Amino acid sequence: MTAKPAAAAARATVYGYPRQGQNRELKKAIEGYWKGRVAADTLRRTAAELRRGTWQQLAEAGVHEVPTGDFSYYDHVLDTSVMVGAVPERHREAVRTDALDGYFAMARGTQDVAPLEMTKWFDTNYHYLVPELGPDTVFTADSAKQVAELKEALALGHTPRPVLVGPVTYLLLAKAAPGVAADFEPLTLLDRLLPVYAEVLADLRAAGAEWVQLDEPALVQDRTPAELNAAARAYRELGSLTDRSKLLVASYFGRLGEALPVLAKSPVEGLALDFTESGAANLADLAAAGGLPGKRLVAGVVNGRNIWINDYEKSLATLGTLLGLADQVDVSASSSLLHVPLDAAAEHDIDPQVARWLAFARQKTQEIVVLARGLTAGTEAIAAEIAANRADLASRTDAVITRDPAVRARTAAITDADGRRSQPYAERTVAQRAHLGLPLLPTTTIGSFPQTTELRTARADLRAGRIDEAGYEERIKDEIREVLSFQEKAGIDVLVHGEPERNDMVQYFAEQLTGYLATQHGWVQSYGTRYVRPPVLAGDISRPEPMTVRWTAYAQSLTERPVKGMLTGPVTMLAWSFVRDDQPLGETARQVALALRDEVNDLEANGTSVIQVDEPALRETLPLRAAEHAAYLEWATESFRLATSGVRPDTQIHTHMCYAEFGDIVQAIDDLDADVISLEAARSHMQVARELAAHGYPREAGPGVYDIHSPRIPSTEEAAALLRKGLEAIPATRLWVNPDCGLKTRGWPETRTSLENLVAAAREIRAELPTEAA
Repeated sequence: MTAKPAAAAARATVYGYPRQGQNRELKKAIEGYWKGRVAADTLRRTAAELRRGTWQQLAEAGVHEVPTGDFSYYDHVLDTSVMVGAVPERHREAVRTDALDGYFAMARGTQDVAPLEMTKWFDTNYHYLVPELGPDTVFTADSAKQVAELKEALALGHTPRPVLVGPVTYLLLAKAAPGVAADFEPLTLLDRLLPVYAEVLADLRAAGAEWVQLDEPALVQDRTPAELNAAARAYRELGSLTDRSKLLVASYFGRLGEALPVLAKSPVEGLALDFTESGAANLADLAAAGGLPGKRLVAGVVNGRNIWINDYEKSLATLGTLLGLADQVDVSASSSLLHVPLDAAAEHDIDPQVARWLAFARQKTQEIVVLARGLTAGTEAIAAEIAANRADLASRTDAVITRDPAVRARTAAITDADGRRSQPYAERTVAQRAHLGLPLLPTTTIGSFPQTTELRTARADLRAGRIDEAGYEERIKDEIREVLSFQEKAGIDVLVHGEPERNDMVQYFAEQLTGYLATQHGWVQSYGTRYVRPPVLAGDISRPEPMTVRWTAYAQSLTERPVKGMLTGPVTMLAWSFVRDDQPLGETARQVALALRDEVNDLEANGTSVIQVDEPALRETLPLRAAEHAAYLEWATESFRLATSGVRPDTQIHTHMCYAEFGDIVQAIDDLDADVISLEAARSHMQVARELAAHGYPREAGPGVYDIHSPRIPSTEEAAALLRKGLEAIPATRLWVNPDCGLKTRGWPETRTSLENLVAAAREIRAELPTEAA
């Protein structure tokens, strides 16, 4: 079938692009700057070269309009806070003294000043810095970054489109600043913020921007009438400005819903919508709203968050329908390509058959260009591409790797009893206390210890053949002995072996499970300079042999104190992978859960009495619309229980979560039926402890007292103050003392001092407890 040509040629564009460079040049330059090895001017040159290279690649691929302003040294929401002058009082002097160092102080903190809180960007694994606002916040425009990058692109001959976080989303993502009443609503500052956006838009217009993109992903969530009215007011005011560029309001990550007619009626020139599976309802909603007469529609038909190839024929059918709903239809991905790796062509070790199914940022860009060409010139113009795409899709459907009859038979045989512990928590906790003999306020860590240069060198030496497997294992044993020795001397109660043999908490397990594929260069930004390589979940999952038992048992043989077994839970194994899209997520989660169940049972059989199954992604993966929460949480909590319910009552099951908003999933946390949960709490000043108490959470909890994502070393007094706050919500008999997260990214000097201070704080608080509590 031939697609009807558009009235105007369809343009190819993207909302945003990976920032790091082919070899993570940005990460290396920034971390070099922090360590004093890279000068500020050198860092800026590296950043400019990366931007220039990205625009050139996009233009050469056939992208007609390149994004500017989406590049960031750390985080685009932090960049927005700088743009609107929302710098917390505690950081203002640092910003005035040196803008770059002040920027990084807001992101990471200093020894004397705490950073901004960090949390997940909607339902992704990207983390943003939470704006801190209050009734006294004064906004001031600073468009220097946005204007400079626009001018860079113009000077290079590109057609740029500046990208800004929209004002409504910015305020909806913000929180009340410290000292401000908790019920303060940042959205009440909208009228104060809009003139600042107007000033920035005027600056961009003066600098030569034809279009400006304002990202409003918060509008794909459930929004109150007041919030929708605020969005209507914002875009009525911004759209009515005379001194501005054309405005493209972009939404992504799902259905725009009630906000669609609000934006469609506003005096902006264009909307960008998600038309992939997650946003499929946008098509019907757009038709019901009467389309976008007189406006530009940017159609996100290529999945911006997963790595599977596009279905050209399906996308062209969607695009063909959209031609009748807007004056101009252009083609893009469903979101910024920030969430996928850079180039699948760099993956030389992946089976060529599987490689045919993969599309990273560069390949997705090519798909967008092909679809734009097909929409403009008709399907005959891309007949060869369609035929090749059809063959690639068929090869995946028919591949042996995707289906394992034994795995499917096992998941089909699951019963309700498989997901329940043999005794309720009230009985288990008595058995566990007798078995473990822990003090009040027991201390532990989350799992990983610093990944030293020596460890990374050992891995490189093994890969290069400079040492053999036996030599490598001796280095791992040396590291485990050192980690255990430190913990014992520091007085930590429940130890970990430090995970020196592990690369990443998902990748390590994925490399040992069938159905998963690992990449060599598939880096994706998680936060700041922290990049991860999400594995590719391509087929049915099983565990051929034990994955962690050997090293956990070795560590336990060196100490009388309990050593935790450390595993990554099924939801996180999915969320931090590029998951298969050819079966329901719940089915895949059950497969992973059964593989982990075998590992949990083997750990217990080999003498491990405390087993932690981390689920930091449980909240992250929560659907953005409340109507979809129950179905997700049902399979998510079931998969955790399935993985952990096969152990004896006296085996203590822990879980861990971090850097997300937990208030709306406390019931799900309860439903996990873990004996102990540790959570991020230091930056949010024990907010999660209060949320657990409000719910009546009946089990043990360790809200973190050490923010490991900052180089700051918390003092004993600081940790003790947080513990006292924790005790206001959680009784001493159920309160644990631990950091926010694993220590992999920290250095040994700061780790030693911080953990010693943490233990000292626990001892100080124990001494304050009444005799009956002790």
